[in-house]
Amino acid sequence: MPNNPPDEGNPVAQQTDNRPPALKPALDSMTLLVAAVIVHDKATNRVVLLQRSENAKFAQGMWDLPVGKSEPGEPITETAVRELYEETGLTVKPEALKVAHIIHGAWGVESPNGFLTVVFAAYEWTGEPENREPRKHSLVNWVDADAIPANFVRTTCSALHRYLTGGPQVSFDGWQ
Repeated sequence: MPNNPPDEGNPVAQQTDNRPPALKPALDSMTLLVAAVIVHDKATNRVVLLQRSENAKFAQGMWDLPVGKSEPGEPITETAVRELYEETGLTVKPEALKVAHIIHGAWGVESPNGFLTVVFAAYEWTGEPENREPRKHSLVNWVDADAIPANFVRTTCSALHRYLTGGPQVSFDGWQ
């Protein structure tokens, strides 16, 4: 077995806890991790949707699911719970989330190296939907699942329709 010296071009990040050392992050190739939540009231066949405001960074005026980026070191279920509450005031337990769909995008507005969105379904929640981020969203409402607005973010709209119709659970966006 050869005795190779450590690779000095990729220093190991310093750790202060008991985890094994990690390699320096490959920031130029990082994929943004995102969580979205379909809050589905099966009894009335309604889902919670939000409409992005004219001030939104992305998809101004379009409808979307409650969705947001994962924070460093945050489990994706915690991202879903946090973003849902921040945007709508609804509270769900992480263990109550069910994976409904996965979106793998090649490029996004804040993710030039791609994004992976885990879309969860929630059938149990507390609270009533409210617009908790009025600078980002103009509306947060229950919408009949048979009357989804046409002016909807393409990737999450596809995921919602596939969830509602029992279609494929993985979709790709922007890949050749």
